[in-house]
Amino acid sequence: MTIYNFGSINLDHLYQLDHFVRPGETMASNSYQCLLGGKGANQSVALAKAGADVKHVGAIHHSDQAVIDQLESLGVDTGLIKRIDVPTGHAIIQLTKEAENSIILYQGANHALTEEQVDQVLSQANAGDWVLLQNETNLIEYIMRKAQENKLKVAFNPAPMDAELTKEVLGFVDLLIVNEVEAMDLIGTKDIDSTIEAFPKAYPDLEVLMTLGKAGVCYFSGDESVKVKAFSVEAVDTTAAGDTFIGFCLFSLMNGEDMTQAITRACAASAICVTRLGAASSIPTQDEVTAFLARNR
Repeated sequence: MTIYNFGSINLDHLYQLDHFVRPGETMASNSYQCLLGGKGANQSVALAKAGADVKHVGAIHHSDQAVIDQLESLGVDTGLIKRIDVPTGHAIIQLTKEAENSIILYQGANHALTEEQVDQVLSQANAGDWVLLQNETNLIEYIMRKAQENKLKVAFNPAPMDAELTKEVLGFVDLLIVNEVEAMDLIGTKDIDSTIEAFPKAYPDLEVLMTLGKAGVCYFSGDESVKVKAFSVEAVDTTAAGDTFIGFCLFSLMNGEDMTQAITRACAASAICVTRLGAASSIPTQDEVTAFLARNR
């Protein structure tokens, strides 16, 4: 079983600061790194490190071969990434001592997907394969429609959140992965409990994974619900925590684990991730996650 990730690829310009830059303020950073990032790339790396057969679909500037080399070194199939004349997407990230981040995104090549490219990719997929999308690329609805026509399963992480677009495409989605704020935006509620109650009533056929930060993860679908607590660790950078969770959880589900097992393993992967700086570089291996679970039973 293969997962086709139509996802963003960014170069993350990471600045460590004492506090977020305020309007009118000029401030020297404590350190600077340029790292591989983008929600799509992060999720592909997490899937690959978990053990999945993941093919990344996207685009970068033709001068950024180093991005391809790094993705391949981390186990991601890059054969479906186009090299074009549009600049590679990038992010400017401020990271404080409290492990909070503030991010500016430039879409660049991430919004250069074409319908022809989508059709070509999905024509080689097999029924039962998965398509994964985030909200950092174009042609979201088109990709989902074509995936459904080809009898593929669709997982959608609608971040950054566009509530109206997301509502329009939920009919094509098998598994929705959101954080609590995104879920409340979608359903129009003010707290987690009312969201958990209202969401299955509004979308009874939809499977939903709702991440709750330090409080863990909640899954619900119709009358079924599961809640798993997060692991307690000292966080230094939460940038790729959600992407790590998605990659490990999806692989576990594709590998036949039940929802509780999949969420628990994914929470462990996220816990390791937040103890490290960076995005893709912070994602653990499956062996590291197994060892972490053995220590934290």
